[in-house]
Amino acid sequence: MPYHIPALLQQCLEALQVRADGVYIDCTLGGGGHSRAIASALTAGGRLLAFDQDTDALERAVADPALGGRSDGAVQLVHSNFRYLRNFARFYGVDGKVDGVLADLGVSFHHFDDPARGFSFRWPEGPLDMRMNREGTLTAADVVNTYSAERLTELLRLYGELPQARRMASAIVAARPLAMAQQLVDAVTPALNPRQTKKELAQVFQALRIEVNDEIAALRELLTAAVRVLRPGGRLCVITYHSLEDRLVKNFMRTGNTDGREEKDFFGRSSSPLKILTPRPVVPDAAEVEANPRSRSAKMRCAEKKNMPDS
Repeated sequence: MPYHIPALLQQCLEALQVRADGVYIDCTLGGGGHSRAIASALTAGGRLLAFDQDTDALERAVADPALGGRSDGAVQLVHSNFRYLRNFARFYGVDGKVDGVLADLGVSFHHFDDPARGFSFRWPEGPLDMRMNREGTLTAADVVNTYSAERLTELLRLYGELPQARRMASAIVAARPLAMAQQLVDAVTPALNPRQTKKELAQVFQALRIEVNDEIAALRELLTAAVRVLRPGGRLCVITYHSLEDRLVKNFMRTGNTDGREEKDFFGRSSSPLKILTPRPVVPDAAEVEANPRSRSAKMRCAEKKNMPDS
């Protein structure tokens, strides 16, 4: 199994309108698919900053001739969460000068397929870890073993969108201590819909992963930072994989905030700093889904930064 197959690759490149001398940021390096395609279009005058908080991804990229092995300085690999995007844009002198920001919020195949990382219920003996950044202190085991039933209910309902969240939370608390994926599966199985077992287990693991990695807060910070680092006319493209992420991105591109509160100036004009380029999200076609089934839930939204006085 490859480390990761990038979703909507050509659609991303077209939306970003990659120029040979442009400045781009890939917020989610992962297997390097999107970054490699952007880098291949750049001359020595172009720049690409590629972020990842996972050292596994960075080590692979360092050894990649098209990325870390490039000698002209066009590609800079950044070991960081993308929530710190603007700090690094300032450090590298591209704040307010970026032509395109891309974020693919999907989890790499490598994470799902490595039992030691604990991201999937498919590996019964996998530890309840789920940290994207192995230097992080909070694990999924910490969450299931220390959170109150009320707090577990809230995160399962909000991040997993599970209607039976309360029953699941109570079952988890009753089954403590939990250390392995199978123990969590056994605890929540009685509360699952028998006709949707795999789907709901995936939602349970998704909810824990989001909590462990503080993904929603990080996404909010990323969106705000992306607008700041883009030049007027620069583009923001985000690929989401579940409705919670997609709703935040949609709201932000439409209104300039993730809550979806539309604000207008004295003349009734929207104060959003972005012009939406994708009224409907771009999704994979049948051929891509057949070649890469994990892309089936991908949705890409793209917007362009307006030329505003306060941008």
